[in-house]
This record gives sequence, C-alpha cells and structure tokens, in this order.
Amino acid sequence: MTGSAVTGFRGFGEGAVEFYDGLEVDNSKAYWTDQRAVYEADVREPMEALLAALEPEFGRGKIFRPYRDVRFSKDKTPYKTHCGATVGPFYVQVGAEGLMAAGGYYRMASDQVARFRTAVDDDRRGVDLQKRLAAIGDDVVVRGEMLKTRPRGFDPEHPRIDLLRHKSLFGSRTWPPDDTLHEPGCVDRVVAAWRALGPVVEWLSDHVGPSDQPRR
Repeated sequence: MTGSAVTGFRGFGEGAVEFYDGLEVDNSKAYWTDQRAVYEADVREPMEALLAALEPEFGRGKIFRPYRDVRFSKDKTPYKTHCGATVGPFYVQVGAEGLMAAGGYYRMASDQVARFRTAVDDDRRGVDLQKRLAAIGDDVVVRGEMLKTRPRGFDPEHPRIDLLRHKSLFGSRTWPPDDTLHEPGCVDRVVAAWRALGPVVEWLSDHVGPSDQPRR
C-alpha cells in the first residue's frame, strides 16, 4: 500500500531533522517563533499527508500538540522535541533521531492490567499472545512498563511470568535520519511496522480493550 500519490505525501521536509536538532539546543519561544514556518512546512504538513495516506487501511489519525504539559513536571521546557501522531493503538513520530512507528497499549489502567493478566494466565490465550509476539520479527522491539517482581497471586514459576509482569505492552521500530525519511517510501516503513504489530494489537483489543474507569 502506498497512498502518497493520492494524498500528496512526499516525505518529511528536508528541514525536519535540523528543526528538531535546533529545538533540543534552544527549546524556547524565540526559537519556535523564528522557525515556525519550518515546522509547518517540513513537519506538520507532511505528517498530515502521511496520516491521510495511512487512513484507508488504519483509520483517521490525530497529531499531538507540539506544546508540553509542564504543570506537574520539573522540566519546564515548553515544546516537545518530536512530532507524534496516533491512529487508534498505533503511533508514529518524527524528530531529531529520525522516524519511529509503534503499536500496542502504551499505558493500561488498573482494570486493563487485570484483564491482561487474566488472559495471559489462560493457557490458550496466553500461548496465542506468545506466538504473535514471536512472529513480529527482530526489527520490532517489544517493550512496556513492567513490575520488578511477579504480580501478587501468581506462581513465580508460571510459564509466562515475564508477560504477566507487564503493566503495558507495545512494540516499536525506529529508523535513523536518512534519505527515505524525505521520500514517499517513508509511508511504507510505517505500514510495514504497523502490519507486523497488527496481530498483537488485535489480541489486546480482543482480550483487554479500553478502560472502564472514568477519565480523570
């Protein structure tokens, strides 16, 4: 699948990486104001086009705001040093380190963690997840927040104890800055990563799903 011919996605602009290199050095309103046109032309507009190219297969996406929420953070720098976007459980970002594509549950509420562990504990469903994770391939790194020890109530010798320790589960693949970042073929990288993660995302959707807890 390549929707670039239809949507106008031609890759991220030549100034995208340099823009974020500069922002990491000078994360200030003065820099942002001076370089705003570069952000719009080389980062945000291409990201919008990328999401449009991905929409027929994965659904409509949303770009995150470039401003950091500093209310409860010791780090008061005002701007994020990457541009990220989501399409449901899938994620893509571009920044100084290049391109990243990911998929899964980056955070899980307590009720989701409970359902996740119940499913992993079940021999049929738990083994199914193991097989799906093993089939992803070495290019995608599987990670997530984990307990340092076993969850309460589970045998430390459980055959899937490492999975049971997870409080979130997602996979990601990264590509350092290169020519393809600025070409239409960039969309194919995201598609390949999201398709590889699709079976794991499907498992999470079937056996965990969204949280039932009220949003704060």
